[in-house]
Amino acid sequence: MRPRGLPPLLVVLLGCWASVSAQTDATPAVTTEGLNSTEAALATFGTFPSTRPPGTPRAPGPSSGPRPTPVTDGGYHVPAPGVHSDPTSRGQPRGDSQFCSQKAVIYSLNFTANPPQRVFELVDQINPSIFCIHITNYKPALSFINPEVPDENNFDTLMKTSDGFTLNAESYVSFTTKLDIPTAAKYEYGVPLQTSDSFLRFPSSLTSSLCTDNNPAAFLVNQAVKCTRKINLEQCEEIEALSMAFYSSPEILRVPDSRKKVPITVQSIVIQSLNKTLTRREDTDVLQPTLVNAGHFSLCVNVVLEVKYSLTYTDAGEVTKADLSFVLGTVSSVVVPLQQKFEIHFLQENTQPVPLSGNPGYVVGLPLAAGFQPHKGSGIIQTTNRYGQLTILHSTTEQDCLALEGVRTPVLFGYTMQSGCKLRLTGALPCQLVAQKVKSLLWGQGFPDYVAPFGNSQAQDMLDWVPIHFITQSFNRKHFVLQDSCQLPGALVIEVKWTKYGSLLNPQAKIVNVTANLISSSFPEANSGNERTILISTAVTFVDVSAPAEAGFRAPPAINARLPFNFFFPFV
Repeated sequence: MRPRGLPPLLVVLLGCWASVSAQTDATPAVTTEGLNSTEAALATFGTFPSTRPPGTPRAPGPSSGPRPTPVTDGGYHVPAPGVHSDPTSRGQPRGDSQFCSQKAVIYSLNFTANPPQRVFELVDQINPSIFCIHITNYKPALSFINPEVPDENNFDTLMKTSDGFTLNAESYVSFTTKLDIPTAAKYEYGVPLQTSDSFLRFPSSLTSSLCTDNNPAAFLVNQAVKCTRKINLEQCEEIEALSMAFYSSPEILRVPDSRKKVPITVQSIVIQSLNKTLTRREDTDVLQPTLVNAGHFSLCVNVVLEVKYSLTYTDAGEVTKADLSFVLGTVSSVVVPLQQKFEIHFLQENTQPVPLSGNPGYVVGLPLAAGFQPHKGSGIIQTTNRYGQLTILHSTTEQDCLALEGVRTPVLFGYTMQSGCKLRLTGALPCQLVAQKVKSLLWGQGFPDYVAPFGNSQAQDMLDWVPIHFITQSFNRKHFVLQDSCQLPGALVIEVKWTKYGSLLNPQAKIVNVTANLISSSFPEANSGNERTILISTAVTFVDVSAPAEAGFRAPPAINARLPFNFFFPFV
């Protein structure tokens, strides 16, 4: 009996749907299966397996009326064995919610085939509701692989697997030499000096204190290095780095890629004994290391301890001269490993080096650099004789001021000095003339107005120079009548204040203030025919005004951080 109000056709269709749903759970899945036209029409309500046996010919259906439009997205999921199906979710699998993934069967209708077919597919359904960690059985992926350390056994193999290296030392030297060759026919700053075979070697310490002989000497780069060399005393005659010929035999190219060569000339050879005494040889013949047996121990003589290169170049970037100086010594088993010293300096042709009193701070015993400013805004003018820039009186055994007039003594940094002389005066000389003569003796010719703060200060940096403060003091003697007295200068006192500038490990001496105090005294005028002797003196004092250095670290900075008022809510 059908419900009231439903048409007969709808009741038939609902009955077919119920029977198909009951058959779905019991029918085994197949890969593909054909459908007749009636079953295709029923696909609009949901796909279902065919009741016609496979291989049976399809019966012709009625052709009156068009077929319903097929639904291509009508597939639904069938759960795998062991997974329950919820009848209200159109075949969606309902398994354990704690599984990361589950096996499921998905089938759909393929209406492009004739006849239409059902397509089955077995897939892994991933549960997006939980976080899963998958394990792997690939052992190299479980940890970082330790890199293979090169040694004497696998070095060649690693070199072959690398693309950025060559396979022998000769090709490496030739490659780097060609790479560093400048295109212009002159040496430029920092370019390695070329020789007839490769480059001029300048041993130095790179990653450790040991000497590396393949370090090239660079143009215009002055260097002075010390390094240690481990030697076998029994094989000292065979080690090239201990021989003079290793350093004097190369010939430097005048310019890069030139056929003109500049030989290295040995200028001096100094022999150092075991007790550190130095003796200069008269000849400059090349000596070879020699092993000498002295009783129970061995000595190696004529070993190179110090090497000094002096290269002369032109402003066009050409090397014109190369000089070499050696210090040779005797090596015993006590001083192995051996320490060597290497120096190289460049001097420009037709020029004289400018001596300095320090770099940057003053060096004790060197003269103070001083000068005067001819007009405001100009630079400092200095005399070419740096020992005559700031001078005082020169003392003699006779103590006669007029005997060596014009001879002065330079003011040396750090040396407290005092000098003086006697001047005999007669009453016939006017007081003003005597005063003028005494002043010229004390000041000398061209007393400077400024002193350099550092030993290497440049004359054009006028604002850095320290001005000299001139002070004049007069002292009158009470028992002399003023109209019968003569005011004469008697002493010049120069006070130099300096400080230690820079770090505690390497402080530099810097002059911060210079004061020149001319002191005058009153003397009674002598009668005609009477002689009077006055004493004139100069003094220089150096005062260290450095503040006491306090080693330590600065206080850590105060952190002024503000947090929102509810930063610790709800805990506070």
